[in-house]
Amino acid sequence: MRLKKCVLILSVSLCASGLRAQETNQLEQLQQQVQKLEQMQENSDRVQREQRQLIEALSKQVTDLTRQQTAETEQKKLEQQLAGELQRNQPLSAQSNVNAPPATWSPSQPITIARAGSAYMNISFDAVMAAGGSTAKDPSAFLQLGDHDPQKNGFSLRNAEISLDGAVDPYFKGFANIVMKLDNNNQTSIELEEAYLQTTSLPGNLQLKAGQFFANFGRQNPTHPHTWAFVDQPIILGRAFGPDGLRSIGTQLSWLVPTPFYTEAFLGVFDGQGGTAFSFRNPGEADSLGVNRFYGRAAMDRTLSSPGDLIFVPRLASSFELTGNQTLVVGASAAFGPNDTGANAQTQIYGVDAYWKWKPADADAGFPFVSWQTELLYRRFEAGADPLAPTPLPNETLRDWGAYSQVVWGFKPRWTAGLRGEYASGNPAVNDANEVFRGERTRVSPALTFFPSEFSKIRLQYNYDHGELFGDEHSIWLQLEFMLGAHAAHKF
Repeated sequence: MRLKKCVLILSVSLCASGLRAQETNQLEQLQQQVQKLEQMQENSDRVQREQRQLIEALSKQVTDLTRQQTAETEQKKLEQQLAGELQRNQPLSAQSNVNAPPATWSPSQPITIARAGSAYMNISFDAVMAAGGSTAKDPSAFLQLGDHDPQKNGFSLRNAEISLDGAVDPYFKGFANIVMKLDNNNQTSIELEEAYLQTTSLPGNLQLKAGQFFANFGRQNPTHPHTWAFVDQPIILGRAFGPDGLRSIGTQLSWLVPTPFYTEAFLGVFDGQGGTAFSFRNPGEADSLGVNRFYGRAAMDRTLSSPGDLIFVPRLASSFELTGNQTLVVGASAAFGPNDTGANAQTQIYGVDAYWKWKPADADAGFPFVSWQTELLYRRFEAGADPLAPTPLPNETLRDWGAYSQVVWGFKPRWTAGLRGEYASGNPAVNDANEVFRGERTRVSPALTFFPSEFSKIRLQYNYDHGELFGDEHSIWLQLEFMLGAHAAHKF
């Protein structure tokens, strides 16, 4: 029995030892597996860190290259813009000049004929000619009274314009327009229509210009014929400002008023002497005896002796965005100054104007669009007495009023259709019988315009005229315009 117990105890001990050994081996194996997994995890973390570092380094290189390429692209665009359009005052740096590609000229760019540092000058040429006819034997006698209107049956060229503009220095820009035209006998005349200096850096939203230029009165007076929507000048503008429009030597101060909407105030002060100041110190034209007369009165030479002998032209204009597709511009203007029919004779002209334009957001090259423009003018002209005139003339006040209204529809790219209606009248006067710039008159003008490109224009216009002095007349004009280079930008 004792032997059996010993054998049993020994067997149990051996089994227990075997189990303990087996458990120890499994534990060691598990510990080794854990160590392997931890090593694998560390390796994986290290690989991920290396991958993140590599990705970050590559991303930085891509970002740096993208920025560099973008900067180079922007630099090239800027260099091309500066070389092609020359609309900035700052010159290119020496490095830019070395690296910049040669500038190529296209018809859409002004022709730069001179440059020195920040100064440059562009030149362009624009010609407007017309062909057509009227039931009136001489359209220039009563119908076409504007200096740039087609004035005779057949062919006429009343405006060929050389335009110069450029930066003088960082403080001034300069503009000039030299106009050539052929009269009814095909003789050429040349006039300096505009030549003025304009500031670019005055404080307080101020701008000053000085020289010979069109007075900023209303919508059309300050513009050149190639920007007109019709062949000829509105009747009431001819009544108030004469064939050439109101322009003279002087200065103008403008102020961009700090309002929530665009508002600009102007004050022009002009010499006001000569035919381009038609209703003011205008010497008139010589009669058969060589006496200069205006409205029948002998014109006196009212030399400039005080500020009161100047012309003052104030204007206020505001623009409103009615919707995302519609803009309205309204303005009010006036002109005050002496005239040459009497020692104390004065002239006052008042006007209001409006311009509205609709253009959809998806317009193709600016088309379609609809624009409407209208102006109303009133003139009060104090005419002096002239007892020595062939028919003695008393002191009297001549009053003239009128308006035009026009609609232009850009119905498809490069095509527009327009319709203009006009009316002008005035009070009776002693010397009114044969005065072509007075008397009641109406005109209706439909027009169709085709733009082969932005540098050429073909316009067909019909005029129905009714006047107190001439009855009814009908005219058809075909206008052709071409441009070399590009004019300076025009106001909206």
